[in-house]
Amino acid sequence: MERPVELRMSNGRMAFGEVPEHIDEKLQEAVKARPDAAACEALLWEAHRMGPRVLPVFYALYKFYFNRKRFADAERVATIGLDAAAREGGYAGDWRSLRADSTDWAREGAPRFTLFTLKALAFITLRSGRVAEATAILAKLAEIDPQDRVGYGVIAALAKGVGDE
Repeated sequence: MERPVELRMSNGRMAFGEVPEHIDEKLQEAVKARPDAAACEALLWEAHRMGPRVLPVFYALYKFYFNRKRFADAERVATIGLDAAAREGGYAGDWRSLRADSTDWAREGAPRFTLFTLKALAFITLRSGRVAEATAILAKLAEIDPQDRVGYGVIAALAKGVGDE
């Protein structure tokens, strides 16, 4: 049985902002279509066309690509999602220029999406063999989110292990 796309935190609130019902339905259709990768991908992009600024759709897309080891596609979608979050959140789109005071990083919505997506981007670049780039992203996360709200420490430990090899 296919699990629905889980976009809620443990308190029941949406992690990256609300998802309109018609887009959530499209995301759930994509979950049901997962055995057919092409159909699943088409449904995810349809959800994106329906809500091009709905941040959870970017999450579903980059996760889809990552799970299929299509790292270049996952990275592209994550980067586009970071730009969308920056526009929504009112801070710099280039992660390199983010600072601890760029926004309230504890806020749900765009800030949380940015932290989570930077964590994903670090993992994507690490899996793509670009350890130095992954380490730079992780250093930025440590700077802007020293409390590690999204669990990037796990990726940092992996990167250190790969770097030590």
